Amino acid sequence: MHPRSWVQAAVVGVLLLAVLYLLIMLNAAPAHAIAVMAPTDPLEPTPPTDPSSPGTGAGGVNLSVNGLGGTPSSSIVTLLAVTLLSVAPALLLMMTSFTKIFVVLAMTRNAIGLPTIPPNQVLAGLALFLSLFIMSPTLIDINSTAVQPFLNGTVDVNKAFELAGAPLREFMLPHTREADIALMTRAANRENPESPDAVPMLTLIPAFMISELRAAFIIGFVIFIPFLIIDLVVSSALMSMGMMMLPPVMISLPFKILLFILVDGWGLIITSLIQSYSGGP
Repeated sequence: MHPRSWVQAAVVGVLLLAVLYLLIMLNAAPAHAIAVMAPTDPLEPTPPTDPSSPGTGAGGVNLSVNGLGGTPSSSIVTLLAVTLLSVAPALLLMMTSFTKIFVVLAMTRNAIGLPTIPPNQVLAGLALFLSLFIMSPTLIDINSTAVQPFLNGTVDVNKAFELAGAPLREFMLPHTREADIALMTRAANRENPESPDAVPMLTLIPAFMISELRAAFIIGFVIFIPFLIIDLVVSSALMSMGMMMLPPVMISLPFKILLFILVDGWGLIITSLIQSYSGGP
């Protein structure tokens, strides 16, 4: 046989062996896959749990502002302090003696004829410290009955505000006129309260402010009278001497300042303001 024929026969034999091997592997692969991917027995289903009834289970949201031991957390105390500082000017104007004192001091300054002396900062500072002096018993009661129990964790926030309102009510009620309370009650279309203790705070606070402004204007009117007399006397004297071109204010101002110093005007006014809070309006 020719050598070329031997080569062709060998190549054909190798190809037949390769095809035979592939057929054997294809027949064996499904059996192997079936052996590996054999399914397991199914698991038993988990029985469902009974739902809890509303209000008796652990569901819902429970929010507490107190920390360990019942005392309020430092973050809550800081938040309340920042909130009080933001509304402190309004509380100072509405619920203390600051408004009355500042108005009286400003009217005294205008009566003398010095609209910018002392400056507003000085009058506001004097009114602030006089208000703290007058309100010190009320502030002590608020601290002992509301602030300290809240910081100790014996009362919650709502109870603390309720306890703090009682001393303020005791301070404002004696210095509020019944006519002003009736005015605010009619303006709100509410029934007349059975007693002063039944007056709501939303009615008492504006009524207290109106009473304070009325008392401040009465005191300011009394202060204006002696300085007005000095202006009239000086104006009449200048008119009698024919000095009509000379402003009377320039001549009367030194006399008014002298009179205010001789009678110790600041002392009299401050004493009158402090004593006005010893009784009713």
